[in-house]
Amino acid sequence: MTARDVLASLAARGWTLGVAESLTGGLVAAELVAVPGASAVVRGGVVAYATDLKHELLGVPADLLAARGAVDPDVARHMARGVRVRTGADVGLATTGVAGPDPQDGKAPGLVFVAVSTPDGDEVRRVDATGDRAAVRRTAVEAALGLAHEVLAG
Repeated sequence: MTARDVLASLAARGWTLGVAESLTGGLVAAELVAVPGASAVVRGGVVAYATDLKHELLGVPADLLAARGAVDPDVARHMARGVRVRTGADVGLATTGVAGPDPQDGKAPGLVFVAVSTPDGDEVRRVDATGDRAAVRRTAVEAALGLAHEVLAG
């Protein structure tokens, strides 16, 4: 799905969006705001690349980060929830993962989690991406937008 599809689904519901990104480093937000009219629904984003910023800026529990590391489905869920709160948005979209080339916290490159948090609940998806850093990051963007579209269209 495209960013345009996600924005149209949000607009149809009268909802706004906040984005929390780690491995994608702002690519999801950039893809969304490249669409004319995105300002009607996109509230903002947080790039929390460092693990401690996931706690400080997005409210991910410090004990969760200490126990499991930053690349975890529950971390992605908390990031999506946290960005909803921090941006005052109806929907939070989050990415976390290992772009590579080296493992992180014992997790292999290519492991990605994307999450969407809405007033109706949260959805998290695991993605096993392949390729170099750029390919893993691109796959993460596509997975995040795809999950958002599925949740909003469903």
